[in-house]
Amino acid sequence: MPEIVPSAEQMTTLVGKPLYEIWTQLCALIDENYDMERLWGSGGKAWTYEYKYRRGGKTLCALYARENCIGFMVILGKDERLKFENGKEHYAPEVQNIYDETPTYHDGKWLMFEPVDTSLFEDFIRQHKGGHQHEGQNQKPLIQC
Repeated sequence: MPEIVPSAEQMTTLVGKPLYEIWTQLCALIDENYDMERLWGSGGKAWTYEYKYRRGGKTLCALYARENCIGFMVILGKDERLKFENGKEHYAPEVQNIYDETPTYHDGKWLMFEPVDTSLFEDFIRQHKGGHQHEGQNQKPLIQC
């Protein structure tokens, strides 16, 4: 199946300018912090486009787009779930709720967020740089490579 790569104009028309700006900021943040293969595809029945971030043949997270909506999926395997659960209280209540409400499958939890602003980005990808860590705070990002 050939890769489907929408233009910036097509994405802006589909999701709207404010959400496309959030999409591009999230992509930039992921690209800045991780070295992963990126793959465009069809979004299946629920979404128009899918933009996967993969490493070692495994999808670690993906962005989705449909009319006036973007989605961000993070896949947590067994080890990542344990790390999250051990520091759960350090994540935003919305992230905790989505985690709690997401079923666990044999291959992990597939957390789906529909960001409308950048408020959860810190939880998606926590910076491990000096000055950002607080003593006693779990600094594990949701996306772990």
